[in-house]
This record gives sequence, C-alpha cells and structure tokens, in this order.
Amino acid sequence: MKHYTTDYIGIIKTPFTELQGMPIQPAGAREVLGEVIVHPELTEGLRDLDGFSHIYLIYHLHKVVDTRLTVIPFMDKTPHGVFATRSPVRPSRLGLSIVELLKVEENRLTVRGADMLDGSPLIDIKPYIAAFDCPANASSGWMTATRGEVGNKRSDDRFVGKKALREKP
Repeated sequence: MKHYTTDYIGIIKTPFTELQGMPIQPAGAREVLGEVIVHPELTEGLRDLDGFSHIYLIYHLHKVVDTRLTVIPFMDKTPHGVFATRSPVRPSRLGLSIVELLKVEENRLTVRGADMLDGSPLIDIKPYIAAFDCPANASSGWMTATRGEVGNKRSDDRFVGKKALREKP
C-alpha cells in the first residue's frame, strides 16, 4: 500500500470527547452544534461559502489506529467489507459528514449535525449541491435502516479499544 500525506486546513470542535456513545451519522446529531476553525491564512478560501445550506467536511479519523477489511457495522449484525460501510477502521482513516452550515465568521464556521470527535483535523470542505450530489436512482446496498433508526443509534465499543484507538492524539 502506498502512503500519502496531506496538510490539515483546520480543526473541528464538537462536544464529543469519547468515541463510545457518539452518534454514528449526522442524522443522529441533528441538533448538535460544532465549530470548524480553518487556519487563518486560508480564510479567503471561505468566501461565498455562506450561500450554501450544507457542506461536506472531510476529516482525519485521528484516534483510529486499527484497520479491518471486514466489519460488523453499527446498523447490522452481519459482516461486510469495510468499503461497503462507514466504519471508522478504514485503511484511509478519512471521515466524511454532511453538516448544515449556520454561520461563517472570518475563519470560523458554525455547523449543525456534527457527528465527529472533538479535535478532528479538517482536511477539506466542499459545498453540498443537491442537483449534483443526490442521484435520483440511488440504492443503499445492504443498508435497510431508516433515517430515524440511524438517528437513534449510538456507537458502542466495537471500534474502540487498544487496537482501534490511540491513547493520545
């Protein structure tokens, strides 16, 4: 496997300091506010972002150290290939969330729907554009859970532990 590095463009602040008990998707964090702090020298890149209702946050799953190619995801009891899930124990350690953008103030964004761990390093921000990002004929593979079921689910210890979590960031 080839390795790559990337620069972080900022940090994500949320109320979640422990992986256990967190929402597993933004649908479970509908009212959770977070703050995205972009490095000050990149502030100009946020120009015109305030016209979008939602944004993608791409971030580093900085506490995960374990990699598994087969996992039992939170919403199922059957093993699946990690790339057919949103499990955090992925080879790339990348997280992706669509959050509601509430406010842009200089290099700080206030968002709603924050389902990531506090202190997650931010890799990129992209605007969510429904006309491009919401295909009409999309299917969800093995996932049969409803938005409400996913919204009520919280993480357990299946991806937490000495193998799955660094002791310090």
